[in-house]
Amino acid sequence: MILTQITQDVVYDPAHQLTADLYAPAKPHAGIIQIHGGGWFRGDKSKDADWAEQWAELGYFVIVPNYRIAPAAHFPAAQDDMETLYQWLQQADLPFPLTKLAAVGSSAGGNMAAMLGINHGLPTIALSGILDIGDWLSQHEAVVAAEGDTSHFNQQASATINQDGANDPFYKWFITNYIPATDYNAASVAPQVTSTTGPMYLANSLNEFVPTSGLFQMGAALGQHGIPFTLQTLPGSRHAKGYLSDVFPALQVFLASYLG
Repeated sequence: MILTQITQDVVYDPAHQLTADLYAPAKPHAGIIQIHGGGWFRGDKSKDADWAEQWAELGYFVIVPNYRIAPAAHFPAAQDDMETLYQWLQQADLPFPLTKLAAVGSSAGGNMAAMLGINHGLPTIALSGILDIGDWLSQHEAVVAAEGDTSHFNQQASATINQDGANDPFYKWFITNYIPATDYNAASVAPQVTSTTGPMYLANSLNEFVPTSGLFQMGAALGQHGIPFTLQTLPGSRHAKGYLSDVFPALQVFLASYLG
């Protein structure tokens, strides 16, 4: 096991007082931006401490940021925060080559990881990423958005949340809670893919909280632009970190192939 030094609450955006936790193994060979989920209205960087420690034990320097969430902020605030973080990293004194940097996230974090991969050519991993927004909403106009009970979110492990399958009213609620109607299509990820997008590993359970439509939209867009990608579907209804242990060996191979 590689010993990891953890530095908490490093300010990367003084204007909004946004911070990140840094997980530094003794001799990191590459870096990972690790983005937590939470539907853009809940969650904290501490929710991904377990995943960050796993990466750090493999020799990755891991940056786990907080970002602005609703109702105080709305799209594209959180996505803009990840751009601010990326630019901050370009100026930071980091113990690994910035040419060896990946973006990793789950659920809403998967959306933002994918956008970093699109904007900066980073190798990207998204587990149950919120990728299909505009098309999904246009096909579910009859669904009545409903918040549901999220009171114990911060006390629950991410792997135990939203594991029971589709919940269209709640799914619609958190999307429309963060994203204004005028931005539904702009927030969808597949239309943003270009020929300079980074390679991607995208996973979803077949009957889970996040629809698989976004996964296959991304596969089509990435293939059209000649971008290497892996799509993995899993049986059942597990969401995001609920199936992390199943896919983690393949994720290691994916990152090793692009970051060394």
